[in-house]
Amino acid sequence: MDRLSLLLTPMTGAVITGMLVIVMFSLGFYSWIAVAIGAGIGCVLAWPAAYVVSRRIKQSDPRWPTRAEADRLRGGLPEV
Repeated sequence: MDRLSLLLTPMTGAVITGMLVIVMFSLGFYSWIAVAIGAGIGCVLAWPAAYVVSRRIKQSDPRWPTRAEADRLRGGLPEV
């Protein structure tokens, strides 16, 4: 379980949903169905997108501990 991705999920969901609704509106689809489709796709893609963003943040941060270091520091206890 990646706690950072759980924190990023609502933000990525809002960004994806907003982007899709704006695209639908700019293409001329002004109905609740367009908003529902954007919200549905945003809900489905929110966690995978947050997981990818979380992994990239952790890989690009030189001070983020690796898994082996984290296990050594916690004594092998699982992340809750």
